[in-house]
Amino acid sequence: MKDHSKHDRSTKYKESSMTLVGAVSMGTGVMIGAGILALTGQIAELAGSLFPLVFLVAAVVTAFSAYSYVKMSNAYPSAGGIAMFLEKAYGKGIKTAVGALLMYFSMVINESLVARTFGTYTTQLFDIDPNSWIVPALGVGLLIFAFLLNISGNRIIGLFSLLMALIKIGGIIVFSLGGLWVAGFSFENTSVNMTDTSLTGFIASMALAILAYKGFTTITNSGSEIVNPHKNVGRAIIISIVICVVIYFLVAMAVAANLTLPEIIHAKDYALAQAARPAFGNYGLWFTVAIAIVATISGLIASVYAVSRMLAMLTEMKLVPHSHFGMPGDIQKHTLVYTVVIAICLTIFFDLSRIASLGAIFYIIMDIAVHWGVFRYLRKEIHANAFILISAIIFDVIVLGAFLMIKASTDIMIIYAALIGILFILIGESIFLKKYRTEEL
Repeated sequence: MKDHSKHDRSTKYKESSMTLVGAVSMGTGVMIGAGILALTGQIAELAGSLFPLVFLVAAVVTAFSAYSYVKMSNAYPSAGGIAMFLEKAYGKGIKTAVGALLMYFSMVINESLVARTFGTYTTQLFDIDPNSWIVPALGVGLLIFAFLLNISGNRIIGLFSLLMALIKIGGIIVFSLGGLWVAGFSFENTSVNMTDTSLTGFIASMALAILAYKGFTTITNSGSEIVNPHKNVGRAIIISIVICVVIYFLVAMAVAANLTLPEIIHAKDYALAQAARPAFGNYGLWFTVAIAIVATISGLIASVYAVSRMLAMLTEMKLVPHSHFGMPGDIQKHTLVYTVVIAICLTIFFDLSRIASLGAIFYIIMDIAVHWGVFRYLRKEIHANAFILISAIIFDVIVLGAFLMIKASTDIMIIYAALIGILFILIGESIFLKKYRTEEL
C-alpha cells in the first residue's frame, strides 16, 4: 500500500463544537434547498393536482424512516453517522461499505441537484434559458464557494448555517402566506381533478418528496460534534422534520393557488419563481429568487460539511480506498475535495430531473438496508419497536417500486444508470476489501 505517513490521516472531530440549534440549522439547511425549490414541479408532474398532499403523506413515511436514525443516534452518536450505523448492524464488510457508499453518492447527487437549482433560479432574474450553459457554470461556482467555506472550520459553518436558515425559512413563509393571501386562499387554478392523478403516480412522486426530507440524515454525520449527542441528535432530527413539513406544505399550497397544473409542470425546475409572478409581479420574482439563492447556498454548504465527514469516517474504517494525490492537510480536507469534484461533474453533465431520480433510488435502497439491519441485529439492543421498523421497510419498498415502474415507462436510462452505479460500487468494494485484507495478513 502507499505510504501516507507524511500526511495527517486523522479527522480531528471536535466534541461539543455544535449546538442543538446549530444541528437543526444544518438539517433544515440541507432539506430546504433543492428539496422544495426544484422538486415541487417534478412532484406535481407525477402526482397531478393532488401534489400538495404528497408532502404530507411523505412526511408520515419519513417519520417512520427517521425512527431508526433517532434510535441509533441516541445509542451510538458518531461522526460517521449512517456508516457507523451500518457497521454496527452488518460488521465491517461489503454490506456496510456498499450501503454507506450508496448514501454517500445519494448525498453528493443531492449536492449537484442543489447546485443546478441555484443556477436555474438565478437565471430567472436575467431571462436566460434554463437550458443554457450558464446554469451548470453557476452551480460549479457555488460548489467551489461551499468548498472554500468548509475548510474554514465548524464555528464559521455553524454561524453561517444559522443565519441562512433564519433568512430562508422566514422568506419562504412570507412567500407562502403572501401567495395564499394574494390568491384569496382560492385554489381555482389547480382544482382537484382525479383524471390527472393515478395511484401509481401519486406513490411514485413520494420518492422525490422523501428525497426532499432526507437531509435530516446529515445530522447523524455530526453526532460526535453535537453537544449532549445522546439526546440532541435525535431531537435535532425530529425538530428539523417538523419545520420542513410545515414549510413544504405551505409552499405547495401557495404554488397551487397561483399556477395551473400545466404551468407548474412547464416550469417544474423553477416553480416557485414562476408562482411569484402572478402573485407579486417582478418584485415577487426578485424576492423569491433571492430566497432560493440563500436556500441553495446554505443547503449546499451544510451538505458538503456532512458528506465529506461521512467519507472521512469510511476511510478511517478502512472501507474505502484513499489517496492524497499530493494534497497537503488531513483526511477531511481530502474528502472535501473528492466530494466537491464529483458533485461538479454531476452538475455539468446531468439535468435536474435525472439527478433527483438517481438520488432518490440510491437513498431509498440504503434506507431499506438501515431499517433491516436495525430490525435484524440491533432492535433489542437499542430497544426499537419491530412494528415501526417493518412498516418503514414496507413503505420504502412500495414507494421505490412505484417510482421504478414510472421511470421504466418514461426514462429507462435512469434505471440503467442506477444499476450501473450500484454494480460499480459493489464490484469496486469487493475488489478493494479483498485486496486490503490480503495485504493486512
